[in-house]
Amino acid sequence: MDKTTLFNKLVLFTTSVHRVTHELTQNAKSDLITPVQYNILEYITVSQPVTPSEISDCLHVSMPNTSRELKKLSEKNLIEKINDNEDRRKQYVRLSSVGEDIMREAFENIESRFLARIQNSTKEDLKKIEHALDVLQEKLFY
Repeated sequence: MDKTTLFNKLVLFTTSVHRVTHELTQNAKSDLITPVQYNILEYITVSQPVTPSEISDCLHVSMPNTSRELKKLSEKNLIEKINDNEDRRKQYVRLSSVGEDIMREAFENIESRFLARIQNSTKEDLKKIEHALDVLQEKLFY
């Protein structure tokens, strides 16, 4: 397979990932937070602790908007900010226990939808899916 064909398959795949992600996460979030705040909490959940600039970079949100949303999440007691012991200018963000509860509930909803989506898959299909995810994570999404 030539690299252009492979690239076109990647584009199709990533588009499908965005669509399926939307379907799996639709209405999974708490009513206490906005979609942007959910995206921030989701990123923190899988990457914590993170810096505000990492959040901004990964989610393509400006630093002023990231700071504003983090302030709102902090006011809702969903996150905690931690100062770096070696560099006082640097702050890390992690979920609070309340934030962990909200994200656990959201992920349970998403998992339920995921399981419904793969319910007719054979054991062999599931092994192939797991292997494909492992290869993608190792070779492309590292």
